[in-house]
Amino acid sequence: MFKSKIKSAHVLALSLSLVTGLVHATTLKVGVRAGVDEELWNVAAVEAKKSGLDVDVVVISGSADPNEALNNGDLNADSFQHIPYLKSEIQNRGYKITNVADTYISPIGFYSNKFKKLEDLPNNATVSLPSDPPNQTRALVILRDHKLITLKDGFDPYNGTATLNDVVSNPKKLKFIEAGNIIQARSLNDVDAAAIENQFAAQVNLYATRDGIAIEKRENNPYVNVIAVKESDKNAEWLPALIKAYQSEPVKQYIKTHFHGSVIPAF
Repeated sequence: MFKSKIKSAHVLALSLSLVTGLVHATTLKVGVRAGVDEELWNVAAVEAKKSGLDVDVVVISGSADPNEALNNGDLNADSFQHIPYLKSEIQNRGYKITNVADTYISPIGFYSNKFKKLEDLPNNATVSLPSDPPNQTRALVILRDHKLITLKDGFDPYNGTATLNDVVSNPKKLKFIEAGNIIQARSLNDVDAAAIENQFAAQVNLYATRDGIAIEKRENNPYVNVIAVKESDKNAEWLPALIKAYQSEPVKQYIKTHFHGSVIPAF
């Protein structure tokens, strides 16, 4: 059933030749979401081929979970999430997967088709927030920084998550809706404002630095996106070449020239 929900950006079936001289007839499958990660891994796949490594970029669509596919062995790696989200997936679902390399930072933003600034939201405005705890935390911190809500005393976004239960003051009586990122990106007209993670916003041609009415702080941002593999593959002989292909100059230059400053290389 999982395979019916994914599409391959391209499928290659050549031999993998490593420095050791061993030849492995295999193709590495890297799971991504459509948009930013798909584009960057298509560039990385070209770089990987220069080292004799074949990479099949597998786009995960709909409700299919890349981490579940990775944990089950349907993928060799995935690359779509930041560290706090990965940690929550491991904790909540018991996945035996791990972070092996940084990719980029993508500050989350608020978007609106009705207002130019977050502070312009009227009383009783409807605001859509990500339903997953790490990204909901990011959205709530932005609202707090713009003086629209107050969070409980002592909350530290770098060492915990916040939910709507942690909102202790909401002067404008904003009405919050929790939704998945895909739904948020496609339902902006139905709310007054929405906090949307960049990889999903990019799918509808929205970029935080260009289109956002508020954006997360970039300095000391803990939400670094990463490459993940199964714990049993963290010392795999193919892994250094895969990481090198992604953390290459062509990928870095693609980031700098295609995403309007909304994606920042983390290597």
